[in-house]
Amino acid sequence: MPGRDFGKLFVGRNTRIDTRLPGVGMKFRRITVDPRQMDGVPCIRHLRIPVATVVGMVADGMTREEILEAYPDLKAKDIEEALRYAAEAVRERELPLRSAS
Repeated sequence: MPGRDFGKLFVGRNTRIDTRLPGVGMKFRRITVDPRQMDGVPCIRHLRIPVATVVGMVADGMTREEILEAYPDLKAKDIEEALRYAAEAVRERELPLRSAS
């Protein structure tokens, strides 16, 4: 989806929060990064539910339905966008890998 532009989110009256990942043109509508909320950790729609929490639940094998039941304020599209955001975040940085011993 490179080149897809989702726009900017507006927080409060005059505060514009840009949810682009550094160095990536893709923007995310459902992901908010606000330094005044949870120390700027990427969250789902200002719900104080970190993207990492949702991604971790998926990694732990929870189904979409189980996640939505655990967090009734979430929508299925929130889960999908959290996974896309995490994938893009990992894609754009070098991660140290250990060689198998």
